[in-house]
Amino acid sequence: MNSIPIKAIVLTLLKEFGLALLLLLGVSFVVFAILYAAPGDQFSALLEGQLPSEEARAEIRAAMGAAQSWYGQYFSWLINVLGGNFGTSVRTGMPVGAELLNVSLNTLYLTLGSMLLTLLIAVPIALYSSVRGHSVVLSWPLTMLGYVMSALPLFWLGYIAIYISIHSFDFFPLASMSQTEQGNGWLYTLVPVLVLGLGSGAISEVIRSLREEMSRVMAEDYVRTARAKGASVWRHAFKEGLLLPATEIIAAKIPFILGGAVIVEQIFNWPGMGRMAWQAAQDRDFPVIMGIALVAAAFVRIGSLIQRIVCTAVNPQGARD
Repeated sequence: MNSIPIKAIVLTLLKEFGLALLLLLGVSFVVFAILYAAPGDQFSALLEGQLPSEEARAEIRAAMGAAQSWYGQYFSWLINVLGGNFGTSVRTGMPVGAELLNVSLNTLYLTLGSMLLTLLIAVPIALYSSVRGHSVVLSWPLTMLGYVMSALPLFWLGYIAIYISIHSFDFFPLASMSQTEQGNGWLYTLVPVLVLGLGSGAISEVIRSLREEMSRVMAEDYVRTARAKGASVWRHAFKEGLLLPATEIIAAKIPFILGGAVIVEQIFNWPGMGRMAWQAAQDRDFPVIMGIALVAAAFVRIGSLIQRIVCTAVNPQGARD
């Protein structure tokens, strides 16, 4: 039995951690530059109709650090972030870090739930298709169903789910997380997860990728030898045919799932990062936008990190290459 390559995993973690720091630094710089160059002013939007004097507005900008040069503002923000301070929301006056913690956990629940649903649907279809082929009886219809679900527009699917919930289950699934303390609160969290899991477009890609990889692995000589000896074929084909391609495709789909979460959170009034980013963009709340950009980039990088760890654990020599 092969032992877990601890040394290779540690080296992979160190490498990925360094790349993650560079990625977050680059993302923060690009997003800050775009916000600074974009038309409009966060203080003018916030103080419109409240301070008629331009001198008073200038004093507010100076007090909040906006009088610095753009690179001075960026480095000041970066130093604060390194110290654990993401700044203060211009709209609410609350610390951005505390608000991000709440909404990021809600978005994490939404995205992880949708990924789990995607795998629960796609993996059995892919495995059945790889073993049985494109049979007209069951394999082909299930595969086409997965493709059709992935092709449905996410916003349309969300409104259809709301319609079915109202007319078939007699409840209105537009609720904040505080309303989930009711007796049927699980329905308020289940419907958005179902919509994102079915409409994110990942089901068809997971089916196609796993079916192709599993079909290829099942045709390998070592699998045929295991079958001839009466050994478990699935035990030999699990890592290369299922585990590696599944983690790879899920890691690649994380940015698209986060993008779909923005739509789902708006439709279902879900208090997550997507809804918060939408509101912050309307208010030109730059500290909030910067914080959300960093957290979203971190989510994407964590998915890539998990995929690299799995690849390293399965094939340490390939990871070194």
